[in-house]
Amino acid sequence: MMVPLALLVLGALAAAVAPRVLARSSWPEREPVLGLWVWQCVVAAVLLCCLLAMAFSAAAAWQVVRGHVFAPAPSGVEEAYGLGLGAYGPWAGALAVLLACGGAWTGAMLLREVHEARARRRRRRAELLERAPRLPGEEPCDGGPLVVLEGEKAEAWWLPGSTPQLVVTTAALRRLKGRQLDAVLEHEQGHARARHDLLMHCSSALAAGFPRVPVFAAFRDQVHTLVEMAADDAASKRYGRRTVALALVELNEDSGVFGPAPAPLAQVPRRVHRLLSAAPRLPVSRRLRMTAAAVLVPAVPLVVAFVPGLSALR
Repeated sequence: MMVPLALLVLGALAAAVAPRVLARSSWPEREPVLGLWVWQCVVAAVLLCCLLAMAFSAAAAWQVVRGHVFAPAPSGVEEAYGLGLGAYGPWAGALAVLLACGGAWTGAMLLREVHEARARRRRRRAELLERAPRLPGEEPCDGGPLVVLEGEKAEAWWLPGSTPQLVVTTAALRRLKGRQLDAVLEHEQGHARARHDLLMHCSSALAAGFPRVPVFAAFRDQVHTLVEMAADDAASKRYGRRTVALALVELNEDSGVFGPAPAPLAQVPRRVHRLLSAAPRLPVSRRLRMTAAAVLVPAVPLVVAFVPGLSALR
């Protein structure tokens, strides 16, 4: 019956330690895609710990659950876990119910995030259609990859959906020089290709559902930063870091972002400095090692969960 407790301790340890370790590391800025992968593996490990602990706790509390969990297992495996001891029943049931409620709450937060995202997308598409109405006989704006809006503020953004759209204002067209416009559009297309919106929805839902869990709050904050850096790198591969940095400056110069800026815009100077400093990427061998190590993080809860059963098969 120690397996659920070990899994919960492991999950709590990862949720508390991982954000501190990654926050002190400078390599995610050099490798934002790898940083996103590591964060996803850490969060997956925490969620997997809770899921497995719920399954084993429920198996300890109720015979019917235990029969389903260990139905495909060979003889002797169930006894190795010691789940049939009656003393564990009351608190095991309470733990299973608590974890099940947490899982249901997580699902509810994800559904709410999806619903709100769809509502925001419909609202923005309606505003887009109002600002750029179709002429008689013109194709719907959803069918085109780029929409140009009349506007005094230099802006460019990506509108996700079944048919992602790039939107740019006439002020941005006037301000962006040379290949800067191409770099901005490539940045937004990088978001679309990588489906960064899905990752941002998941991180926002977990942070909203469990605001006191450090790993989920840090996951949301880091995702919002790293996806922008990853898109910057995607544009830099084609148009160069200096071009992307100048485009960021041109788009945000009038927003006061390079002075005391609001939180959502505070990362722009950091991104510009990162592009201009041009820190070298990590060696390929180190990137491969870190990728493999990140894959092993969600495997640790599986090892903890299956060690008693594997030991019984010897």
